[in-house]
Amino acid sequence: MSSPPASTAPGFGSTVGVFVVPLEEEFGWGRADVSLAISINLVFYGLAAPFAAAFVERMGARRVMIAGLVAVGGGAALTVVMNARWQLDLIWGLVIGSATGAISIPLSAIVATRWFDRRRGLVTGLLAASFATGNLIFLPLLAWVTSQHGWRWAAGIVAMCAGAIIPLVMLLIRERPSDLGLLPYGATVAAPSHQRPEGNPFIRPFTVLREAVRVRDFWLLAGTFFVCGWTTNGAVQSHLIPAAHDHGITEVTAAGLLAVIGVFDIVGSTASGWLTDRADPRRLLFIYYCLRGTSLAALPLLLDGSGLPLVAFAVVYGLDWVATVPPTVALTNTAFGRERAPVVFGWVFCSHMMGGAMAAWLAGAFREEFGDYLLAFSGAGLLGILAGFAALGIARGPRRPEPQPA
Repeated sequence: MSSPPASTAPGFGSTVGVFVVPLEEEFGWGRADVSLAISINLVFYGLAAPFAAAFVERMGARRVMIAGLVAVGGGAALTVVMNARWQLDLIWGLVIGSATGAISIPLSAIVATRWFDRRRGLVTGLLAASFATGNLIFLPLLAWVTSQHGWRWAAGIVAMCAGAIIPLVMLLIRERPSDLGLLPYGATVAAPSHQRPEGNPFIRPFTVLREAVRVRDFWLLAGTFFVCGWTTNGAVQSHLIPAAHDHGITEVTAAGLLAVIGVFDIVGSTASGWLTDRADPRRLLFIYYCLRGTSLAALPLLLDGSGLPLVAFAVVYGLDWVATVPPTVALTNTAFGRERAPVVFGWVFCSHMMGGAMAAWLAGAFREEFGDYLLAFSGAGLLGILAGFAALGIARGPRRPEPQPA
């Protein structure tokens, strides 16, 4: 079975959150300056997704994954000699952001669609849960290395890990079940032989997008996932560690909270995939977004308290951190069909990362303007609740663009 290195991509991409305070102290950069690099990272993380989907269809998943890992390793190695802010924006923002986006959740959705005819929601949940493993493994380790030896050692570890994964991808990754003489799980007949799409893979995402924007469900899916990115990558993954530092909590302890979130996300995402195969995905999204919004609204108060309430936040928030992915993928497949859905979901995921980028930059700007993260976290909580109600308006059945008049 083909399985993208999903557990490593988020660990690579979220590492810069560990570097925020050390970069401030060494170079004198402001919180908004470093937040801009995080925003650029998230923007290109998202923009890479639809094009990566098109390149996977044309060139194969293995080549795309190897190219992404080479870029991550090279970019992280160059970060070690960085001494200017524009270099942080270029290397960690553009290069590593694009590379991690190419090996992220949309690639997992393609794998689930190709290899599974039944239990696709559960598999999507499992693959999405592997993203939690990246944070679980990387952030506490890198936070400890940064505190003990400096951020350059942590960047070097990222480069070495990316390089070490490349041989595994070359040896283990297969494109489709037919490569091994198998049928997709649950299928009773062989799928039609795959033909690579014709045309330029840089153009096809725009062609699919032009058709998708004429469907109302695309805007609802993209809008709710925009809020999903705002309330995860942008508000929490990028700023929980510096926010905790403002309240006297060490980087290692704060990274441990992200690890707790990652552990419980494995449970939540897997359960969400199982539920997606059996329940209305729209109602699941309503529950997830409202639960997430409520927990975020309470976070500023919890940062002033003892450690136990913060652990409770990490548990509740972690249960639905990536739980939104299986219902969103299922609704995208239903609305747009298996042929167009991978690229459409790439654009939906792009919206997710745009939300994360905007939240990451605004949270840093609000912190410098007002001195705390109250507005950033409470505003994200309100958006989460609104997204829950918007998800109820997504159609359960396929919708096609209405024919245009001649």
